[in-house]
Amino acid sequence: MEFLDLPLELLSQILSHLTKVQHVASACRVSKAFYEFGISRLYERTSIYPSERTSRHTPKRNQVISLFNTLAHHPRLAKYVVRLEIRDFPKVSKALGTGDVEELVLNALLLQTMDTLVDLEINGHSDGHYDPSILKSFSHLRRISLIMPSADVVGQLKSWTAQTGSHLRSLTLICKTSPLVTDSIVAGIVPNLPELEQFSVTGCLRVTEQGVWSILASNTSGLCSLALEGLNSKFDHAALSARCATNPAVLARLQSFTMSVYNDIWLHSVTSLLKLAHRLRLSSCMPPIRTSRPFAGRRLPATHSGMILCRTHGARLTRVFVHRMSISLPAIRDICMRCPVLKQLYVVVDPSALTACHAPRSLRAVHINFPTVAMEEWIDEVPVVLRAPDALAIVRRCPDTITLFGCNARVWQVERQVVRDDLGELAVERYLTGYESPDIPEQFLVVRT
Repeated sequence: MEFLDLPLELLSQILSHLTKVQHVASACRVSKAFYEFGISRLYERTSIYPSERTSRHTPKRNQVISLFNTLAHHPRLAKYVVRLEIRDFPKVSKALGTGDVEELVLNALLLQTMDTLVDLEINGHSDGHYDPSILKSFSHLRRISLIMPSADVVGQLKSWTAQTGSHLRSLTLICKTSPLVTDSIVAGIVPNLPELEQFSVTGCLRVTEQGVWSILASNTSGLCSLALEGLNSKFDHAALSARCATNPAVLARLQSFTMSVYNDIWLHSVTSLLKLAHRLRLSSCMPPIRTSRPFAGRRLPATHSGMILCRTHGARLTRVFVHRMSISLPAIRDICMRCPVLKQLYVVVDPSALTACHAPRSLRAVHINFPTVAMEEWIDEVPVVLRAPDALAIVRRCPDTITLFGCNARVWQVERQVVRDDLGELAVERYLTGYESPDIPEQFLVVRT
């Protein structure tokens, strides 16, 4: 049987293994059949990242404008857009007049993708760049992520979420120590979020336990994911825990919880809070994002109350992240022993500690960051580079199941090949390749930096 004899239905499965956009684009040029099956994958996720020159003579913004022109004049292509990430929308407006850009975006997206676009991540700094009222035209969204929203965008939240109605399942608000998002803002959108499954706030200094409780208490089914990062140090976790104890159903579906750690009191309160989360599978903790020296004087020992989470929920935990806070070798051993189904482990630690942690056989992804403290004093922060051969040596001491390994600013995919050893026997050997997925690893998201 030749390749062309394969059933066409298999093309969709084959193309699903292509992760890079340029590879999908090349596949679409193979034949009409490849085009029909590949074109939807090519456009389903459209991302606009901070501007950079794609070549010596062609600014990236020209490609952005070309993209929107294509979507505006080819409705069939526009309808394939399912996920849209506009992290650099303001800079696009420099190439055209602001009104022209708005009209271009409206024609390309609002008119053609009303029923198909379900995921929008956008730079919320609209001041002088776009009219925030156009956001209400995106009315079928299941996921909204706003990055650094300005006051006029925050002012649109209530009416915008009213337009999305029961469609919306995920809401993320990423600020940088901003006072714009408050408890009253959160309370105002609560009636519009009856089916919300994921709620994440970062750097919203005026969101307290009252605002978070209003989200939890009004939800019809209960949140599956809750992230509270970089909030005010006066956030009262004990009060939130007490309220949840009066209505345990609000945490009955919670599977993922992320928080910033200010002190042991916070951790003890959160430990009490999460006793009510009987489905918890993912846990992350870190110092507040405003810490100028991420690892300064912070170490998480095995006896720390944060590790109690592993003792309480370890049988179910599949992901444990400890960001910007050094973790002891006994604590790593404790995590690995108490989390038999652990799939992802992200820690700040010396790489030699990883070789002795007896990782569970379920482990899929490991990312380590090196502490940058020497002799209890801060030194100049110089990125530590782990060479690929050294990384591979660590990977080969990890379980066979590992597929992703990272250190500091590097991430590798772990691939396998069949080789013949010196005795002529066949064996499977692991090797490292570059990271190809379009998804940004969680440790590199803006909330982690």
